[in-house]
Amino acid sequence: MQRKKECVAMLLAGGQGSRLYALTNNIAKPAVAFGAKYRIIDFPLSNCINSGIDTVGVLTQYQPLELNEYIGNGQPWDLDRAFGGVHILSPYQAKKKSSWYEGTANAIYQNMHFMKMYNPEYVLILSGDHIYKMDYAQMLDAHKRTGADCTIAAIEVPMKEASRFGILNTNADGSIYQFEEKPKQPKSNLASMGIYIFTASKLFKYLEEDEANPASSKDFGKDVLPAMLNAGEKMYSYLFRGYWKDVGTISSLWESNMDLLGENPAFDVGDPSWKIHSRNPLAPPGYIGESAIVGNSMIALGCEIEGTVQNSVLASNVVVEEGAKVIDSVIMAGSVIKKGATVSYSILDENVVVEEGATVGANKGKSADIAVLGRDITIAAGVQVDGGKILDKDYKGE
Repeated sequence: MQRKKECVAMLLAGGQGSRLYALTNNIAKPAVAFGAKYRIIDFPLSNCINSGIDTVGVLTQYQPLELNEYIGNGQPWDLDRAFGGVHILSPYQAKKKSSWYEGTANAIYQNMHFMKMYNPEYVLILSGDHIYKMDYAQMLDAHKRTGADCTIAAIEVPMKEASRFGILNTNADGSIYQFEEKPKQPKSNLASMGIYIFTASKLFKYLEEDEANPASSKDFGKDVLPAMLNAGEKMYSYLFRGYWKDVGTISSLWESNMDLLGENPAFDVGDPSWKIHSRNPLAPPGYIGESAIVGNSMIALGCEIEGTVQNSVLASNVVVEEGAKVIDSVIMAGSVIKKGATVSYSILDENVVVEEGATVGANKGKSADIAVLGRDITIAAGVQVDGGKILDKDYKGE
């Protein structure tokens, strides 16, 4: 008898993340660092194993090297399995044709053989660029209970923001009668989270039909879901009431990092009942110097703090020298803020050096924008980098 998995997860992690600018010049968006010790992809991977789903295909495309290396054999997430586990699925050359993934639906279509290896009854489709904790097992139970062909996770958003999302219009029982992709005049504020559970046989059928349609853009939201709805398939929403943020922009990435701070954080990564797993770097214990001032901040292993850190998130091996200030900022691994330098309302990528007396960013306020410094760059001594400036190479002033 063929061994099988009840549910296989397919995690779309090939996004370029162009709205993160310098932060995704060399890595895919799901590999971007988050919350002092994590990467964005840690959250859907942790959700999978915490939900009892131990077979995950990770679909990569844009700048996959660092993401592939980070995931490795899946051991940090307990996804190093003899049957199942985590698998990196990149575009490949087939006998008849080869192509890059042309859209979300085409990416899943190109990997139908992977899903069919496990003969699943259900397939869970996920995005690799969201920060949230969610029990997919509860969503799967709802899918079974309603007898749905497709269940779409949804969250209520402010009505003024609804036009940015795929919007679900539902009946009282949660059944979907209309799906609108980014409507100019939305009828509801129930937004798709880009998380779908399909009955596998239905998914395979509609992926094949979509692939055969030359007019299709090969996208779930624009093509596959409307096709299923038009054909009268049973489609239901699954209302999610927890924290969820799409960190696809500089502002949303900064805000989500700040949501980790405070005595009662909006998003708690320390919840022992729902652990977020990650591949942790080798680093010594952190050191807080005698002259240091640290308040309302998250500090990872290996940091050396002699200066001031307020309302900030610091990843591993960050150095803040004496007299330096880091305020309202996200500093990624290995960066160095030297004596007398100030970093305010900014995001610094890995291995950035801010030389002595330099100033990066402006005080956080209504008129200020977030400054962003890309990986491996140096800001010269005494130089000022204005708020809102985005740099991806060394800067010595203008």
